[in-house]
Amino acid sequence: MKAHLGDQIVVACPTTGTTRRDGEVVGLHHEDGTPPYDVRWSDTDQIWLFFPGPDTRIRHTDCPSGAAPPRTATPAEV
Repeated sequence: MKAHLGDQIVVACPTTGTTRRDGEVVGLHHEDGTPPYDVRWSDTDQIWLFFPGPDTRIRHTDCPSGAAPPRTATPAEV
């Protein structure tokens, strides 16, 4: 499991599959995006160190927070 800043963490209830809690990844402890993560939970607006379990999934954002959009090479650079 790998996340980027700005991705959404969703923790589902294993029996029903409905969302139990969600939040935004606001801090990474490893450069490669592996856990644990600092997550700002939407229900409390608090930031907690989070170790994802098997009931966790990540909704990736198109562009990590604070990062420039991916750049494509120009014909001269290829």
